[in-house]
Amino acid sequence: MTEPHSLAPFVRIVGRGPGRGRPLTLDEAHQAMTLMLREDADPEAVGALLMVLRYRGETPDELAGLSLALRDTLAEWTSPAPGLDWPSYAAGRTRGLPWFLLSARLVAQSGVPVLLHGWNSHQAGIADVRTALAEAGVPRARTFEAAPGLLRTGGIAYVALEDLSPRAHALLRLRDRLGLRSILNTVVRMLNPAGAGAVVQGVFHPGYRNLQQEAATRMGLRNLSIIKGGGGEFERHPGKDILLYGLRETTAFTESFAALTPEHRKLGETNRQPGDLGRLWSGALHDPFATEIVLGTAALALETCQRAAPGAGLAMAQDLWAARCATPPT
Repeated sequence: MTEPHSLAPFVRIVGRGPGRGRPLTLDEAHQAMTLMLREDADPEAVGALLMVLRYRGETPDELAGLSLALRDTLAEWTSPAPGLDWPSYAAGRTRGLPWFLLSARLVAQSGVPVLLHGWNSHQAGIADVRTALAEAGVPRARTFEAAPGLLRTGGIAYVALEDLSPRAHALLRLRDRLGLRSILNTVVRMLNPAGAGAVVQGVFHPGYRNLQQEAATRMGLRNLSIIKGGGGEFERHPGKDILLYGLRETTAFTESFAALTPEHRKLGETNRQPGDLGRLWSGALHDPFATEIVLGTAALALETCQRAAPGAGLAMAQDLWAARCATPPT
């Protein structure tokens, strides 16, 4: 007889042979994730379930169910929801400086509270988000409960995944032992821990744009923008055309955007240092291409949270950049 807290039934559902196995329903995925998040979860069963889902490919219902279950385990967010949720979980080795942090700061400067959260692995040191936070003027909340206070005083905050959910962080790090990413890499992007009304997401593999768009619909999200960004982050490459998948007031759409500049530079440049983020913000560094990254990314985010009307995001981002305060928030 199966134990009541066993993952075996869910492994059996997805792991049966061709013609017999099937995807988990949203409710089943919610139940399975609830069990995986328990400290006494059987590690072999957790690994088996994650790898079968990886091999077969996750569905929108599975992604939504797992994400909602993880959110249910978080500490209660007792303040008004942020205006924009900005996950940062890229693991691309080709990334350069996280210029998108300055984009998020511009959105916050417009009056939209921005909550960033994340964990990054398999990256070069130049791409390390946490090292760059201070240089970009983005304060880190050491606990999830501390984030609302930072949003009230500065309009922006970053929370590390291990401070948000130690158990989810442990599950994500199974990649080190299993050798492959799992559905958890997508789940944390979908988390929206404080229930923001708008979310931006970056993906590395283009096929995930539609998957995450459909999962967000099942989760009841109203406004969303997803792009194939630099190394998997929500960061627009200004030298490339992009295709955006999104939701506006729950209505799904796709939209293409032409490149912003004819210049084309690899994002993993080696001649940059984290301090260049602060120098670009203060005006001490003149780098038109990096500035286009910041403004192009901010434009999409401003339209996502409906701070700017459709098509007006870039002009607003330019105005915000011209009027930015050079002093980092305390």
